[in-house]
Amino acid sequence: MSQIHDVVIVGAGLGGIAAAIELRRHGFADVVLLDAADGVGGTWRYNDYPGAACDVPSHLYSYSFARRATWSRLCSPRDEILRYIEQVADVFEISSMVKPRTRVTACEWDDVARHWVVRTEGAGVLHAAAVVLATGQLNQPAFPAIEGMETFAGHSFHSARWDHDYDLTGKRVAVIGTGASAVQFVPPVAEKAGRLSVFQRTGNWILPRRNDVYPRLVTALFRLFPLLGTIWRQTLFQYLELLTAQIRHPRTLGQVGRIWSELFMRSQLRDPETRRKAWPNYTFGCKRVLFSSAFLPALQRENVELVTDKITRMTPTGPQTEDGRVHEVDCVIYGTGFRTTRFMFPMEITGIGGRTMGEAWADGPRAHLGIVVSGFPSLFVMYGPNTNSSGGSIIFFLEAQARYLRQAMQLARERAAAVDVRADVMAASAEAVQQRFAGTAWLSCQSW
Repeated sequence: MSQIHDVVIVGAGLGGIAAAIELRRHGFADVVLLDAADGVGGTWRYNDYPGAACDVPSHLYSYSFARRATWSRLCSPRDEILRYIEQVADVFEISSMVKPRTRVTACEWDDVARHWVVRTEGAGVLHAAAVVLATGQLNQPAFPAIEGMETFAGHSFHSARWDHDYDLTGKRVAVIGTGASAVQFVPPVAEKAGRLSVFQRTGNWILPRRNDVYPRLVTALFRLFPLLGTIWRQTLFQYLELLTAQIRHPRTLGQVGRIWSELFMRSQLRDPETRRKAWPNYTFGCKRVLFSSAFLPALQRENVELVTDKITRMTPTGPQTEDGRVHEVDCVIYGTGFRTTRFMFPMEITGIGGRTMGEAWADGPRAHLGIVVSGFPSLFVMYGPNTNSSGGSIIFFLEAQARYLRQAMQLARERAAAVDVRADVMAASAEAVQQRFAGTAWLSCQSW
């Protein structure tokens, strides 16, 4: 019998690292992290497009146990965030536990031996008392279902797999999608491209994003007086909770957010035609509210066109829209987000009695508290169903989830071979969550 590890964690991003640190702190010494990438970082390793940054302030978008006084800006750029993650992994001695370039193909519960069998490409077969799936929701790029995409003769790539070897200078470029990634990379692409066509399906509610460099005095004060950082972190937390409250109460508090966004957008959209095209047609907060002070001005540059006609097919020379027009371009950039509801798939997860996660989630993903699924003992899903945040730091939630799974595993270590959640408990908690959606902005449109 091969060695049975305490825990195998799939994914070495923010969630996987949080889980590993929490487990190591409480006596689970034999922890292995597997990741298909060549290092830690998760989505922050893959997303290195121009302008990539977090839209949550860094003093909050960081671990509570690894606070940093020297963030360069309110919302740090991608490279600084990745360095932070790497440093945390080194300081807490997690880096040595990571097996990079290892893709997990299947996790199978052994009913007889009562442990997990983890099959991989790169590290063979591993055995573990518990498995933590920390693959996240933002790890699988999504491409639109456009007829003829394979016929395009030019260059193309997804924003989450940016091709830095391709020079956009002077090129005719099409950007498909105007979500959270696109609002960051469209402005720098617009400065380089000879001609940029931005294809939008729906407009966004946008709020201002000032992201000046912290003055040296402010950074020095944060460093000398840690309490200031604690107060600032709590202030940021409450500010972003206010955004969530606006989404939960669209008819009252939500009107404040809508008016603020509307005034800001009108001040930036001076061109009436661009304003008409860019304006959202749904309740404030139903889809993700975006933060940018550069995106709307970029849409009004002389070399930029905002296209709202639906793309019907891709031709060898570029997208064709429903008005019959072919937009001839040299390069297509897909800023179309991620397959957010796929979670760990296409990895095969098999629980008690050979039942797969695909079968368990045939009617949609659900889990007790978004973490544990009935019939899959000692299997924990970080950033699972209904654990996303519309305004706030996902790291705050990841730390809470790490504590939950650690406590569950301590219970199992003391009393049983594994822990599972009863089906009726999971069903009741899932129903309670659905009931809490009533009256919120989220139900007023189609939104992930």
